[in-house]
Amino acid sequence: MDRTLIILKPDCIHRNLIGRIISRFEDKGLKIIGLKMMVISHDLAHEHYAVHKGKPFYDGLIRFMTSGPVVVIALEGNNAITVSRDMMGATFGFKAQPGTIRGDFGVSSSFNLIHGSDSPEAARAELERFFSPKELLEYMPAAAGWVYDYSSGKPQ
Repeated sequence: MDRTLIILKPDCIHRNLIGRIISRFEDKGLKIIGLKMMVISHDLAHEHYAVHKGKPFYDGLIRFMTSGPVVVIALEGNNAITVSRDMMGATFGFKAQPGTIRGDFGVSSSFNLIHGSDSPEAARAELERFFSPKELLEYMPAAAGWVYDYSSGKPQ
């Protein structure tokens, strides 16, 4: 099972979309193993977005991500990174397909509602950045056998 980090950004919080977006991940069958609301510090934002340092949008991105509360979510599931990113849609809402989170709720080229890890390496680093090991829970949902086929001994 893969793990990934999702951040519901300040625009998502202020637009009251938290529950609607979390429901999409739950409806898909991804398991929430960590969840918290927080305000990202400037230091944490700089660390998280270091890959973008020097780009024209960097300073605005840091201001935006530290401007209000976010919800950080650790998800687990088969191909969780790919599944989550497909669910999010194209980076800019006006380019995202209907049926995706950004396609259904966004039109901006600045505010894009949600962040998701883009690789297994990024997911590991991002999860460690936002969650302590004690905050990531291990459990088997009662419906897991109806989400995945376990007949081979591993989830399919």
